[in-house]
Amino acid sequence: MPRSLRARLIIASVLWTAGLLALMHMFSMLVVHVLPAAAHFPHALAPILAGIGLMVAGFLTLRRSLTPFRQLHDRLTAVRGGSEQRVAGEYASEVQPLIDELNALLEDREKAVKRALDTAGDLAHGLKTPLALLTREADAAMTTGNPALAESIAQQVERMTRQVNYQLARARAAASGPAAATCEVAVCVEALIRAVRKLHAGRALSISSTVAPELRARVHREDLEEMLGNLLDNACKWARSRITLEASRDGGMLSLVLDDDGPGLAPPLRTVVLERGVRADEAAPGHGLGLAIVRTLSEVYGGSIVLDYSPLGGLRVRLSLPGR
Repeated sequence: MPRSLRARLIIASVLWTAGLLALMHMFSMLVVHVLPAAAHFPHALAPILAGIGLMVAGFLTLRRSLTPFRQLHDRLTAVRGGSEQRVAGEYASEVQPLIDELNALLEDREKAVKRALDTAGDLAHGLKTPLALLTREADAAMTTGNPALAESIAQQVERMTRQVNYQLARARAAASGPAAATCEVAVCVEALIRAVRKLHAGRALSISSTVAPELRARVHREDLEEMLGNLLDNACKWARSRITLEASRDGGMLSLVLDDDGPGLAPPLRTVVLERGVRADEAAPGHGLGLAIVRTLSEVYGGSIVLDYSPLGGLRVRLSLPGR
């Protein structure tokens, strides 16, 4: 069978037409000559079957010609989803050059993204030293009896650090696509809970989680840690005594629900605080980047974040991400 789609379609059309013409001819012969002499009917049966065979062969040839297009659709979907990096397989000679160009384009994009990420990484690394020096200046100001200046410097350093992490996370997520990496949710959650317990050791907080060990999210672990870390940190700042985190599968999505028993948020504020730079209480510790980072990263991966009333009395955060 030729690889050319045009040739396959021509062959299929010729076979189908030949079979149809043979059937029409035999039908006319049947009406004019055979029916008056029924004894000769078996002699006409062979050509009829031959015509049907030609039509069936034409149909099967056409079906086989279109099968690679269904495979191409599936492989393009896999590339778009991130489970494959290239469009694999061999296709009709009219289509193969297009597939080769598409794979070359994907390879060029991969190289360009790698260069951009390397540049972003170099920039972030270059900022670490100045930020470390500013942190030392804050410590020196605190030592010399200028706590207001020390606090101001520390807040700006934290803001710049989170901005750098935010931009790096966005670049990493956008570059890899929504499904290029997976991570174990339970492992990530356990590590984050240990970290926030140490960070907020001065408060008597009960932090519990219910996450099945087999649950996996189709995101980079660094990005999942960035999102859940921000949410857990916010919950620890506002909770009175209790925080719970549960994870479950909902179709192809992973749902992570975080509840606290803090003061919660009025419905009009639940959308507002997701905007970049907005805080529910300007006097509270922290700033408006945390929830904005979670929202941006979740949307890059095809997920979402929703704020609601918690059964514990405070705020419920539902983070949806692609699951695997």
